[in-house]
Amino acid sequence: MSNIDPTPGYRAYNEPPGPDRAVRRQATTRRTAITICTIADTAAGLLGLWILLFLLDANRANVFVEFVRGTADWLTWWSQDIFTMDTEILRVVLNYGLPAVIYLLIGHGIAARLNRA
Repeated sequence: MSNIDPTPGYRAYNEPPGPDRAVRRQATTRRTAITICTIADTAAGLLGLWILLFLLDANRANVFVEFVRGTADWLTWWSQDIFTMDTEILRVVLNYGLPAVIYLLIGHGIAARLNRA
């Protein structure tokens, strides 16, 4: 008998089709990391947008401004009124800016950790 495989392209029944398991796991981990980064960036972006709308004195009766403020309030439920300054501008910047930075740090930290694994 020769060592030449008589059926090129033959695959054993127990071999999975496509890329091997490690490559698929790495791709899934990468997609998960990208999703986490996207969620963190979106949350921080909405908080930053509310700060900007507040600083520019946007019309709070506008539906879009109400939506952004409501979403920002929902995202910062855990950090409401950490800072209670008399200056309203500084209070809003700190009370909404701190959670934005925390979301970015945690989200990108988790994503970096996943990409290293």
